Amino acid sequence: MASTDFGRTVRRWRDRVAPEAAGLPSGGHRRAPGLRREELAMLAGISVDYVTRLEQGRAENPSEQVVEALGRALRVSPAEREHLFHSAGLVPPGRGTVPAYIAPSVHRMLDRLTGTPVAVSDASWTLLLTNPLYTALMGERHGRERNGAWRAFVGSGGRVRHTPESRRALETAVTADLRTAASRYPADRRLRQLVADLRANSTRFAELWDAGAVGHHEASRKTIDHPQVGPLTLDCDVLTVAGTDLRIMIYTAEPGTEDAERLELLAVLGPQPLVADPHPREPGPTQRPSPTALVTRRGPGESPTRPAGS
Repeated sequence: MASTDFGRTVRRWRDRVAPEAAGLPSGGHRRAPGLRREELAMLAGISVDYVTRLEQGRAENPSEQVVEALGRALRVSPAEREHLFHSAGLVPPGRGTVPAYIAPSVHRMLDRLTGTPVAVSDASWTLLLTNPLYTALMGERHGRERNGAWRAFVGSGGRVRHTPESRRALETAVTADLRTAASRYPADRRLRQLVADLRANSTRFAELWDAGAVGHHEASRKTIDHPQVGPLTLDCDVLTVAGTDLRIMIYTAEPGTEDAERLELLAVLGPQPLVADPHPREPGPTQRPSPTALVTRRGPGESPTRPAGS
């Protein structure tokens, strides 16, 4: 019964979210006014098949992470978030756990920053929300790859190019962030498990953790190696939302530079593919004309904004 109620709730609330309100193109034939299943899946960072099985009541016991991700994609209120957890047979996370609720004002900010890659993470550096340009820049992220600390020490590392010095600074700052989060949210089981798994799988993390590493994130310039448009060197700033511990990461290009042209081209190309792939393949080598030529010749493009990828 709980799985059926949860699926019906997700289906009903999916219909009420207008595509443009979620920063998605609203053109084309739509049988319903709300989000398509593949759009909800992309926004939540889960597979379309899983969304389908949840809505039809064929998938039982969704995890806290899945319920939280669907709630963010559906833009639920705090009371609706609580109902969503209860309908899934779960107890909503309480005090002492890392906050994952994103206020409507933060959603609106992402919707308006169509030409700027933006991502929102929680206090443990787990990716909560991205706009389409950030996803196009960094690629889709799934599973543990959605956590920045895991990527930094154990996972793929992503597309950002690092020097030995920048790598050390990142590792120190991330470890210090997790230590702060662990002391602030002692009841968070997922955070404790993340720290334990990092200690077990990364000697470097264990050394920094045991040494009580202290560091912080600073504004920086990063080079991202993109498989379609080539390298982009962008300014990276990390902002915090007062009272929530949310981290907003923003990438910008200096106007008039080739990096700005490449970023403009990326906004036209958008994230590919639309449907989240649980087993993404590495793109093969491609031959491409210069970003300047492509930007000059392009036709009118849509300007998307939103969801799942840091």
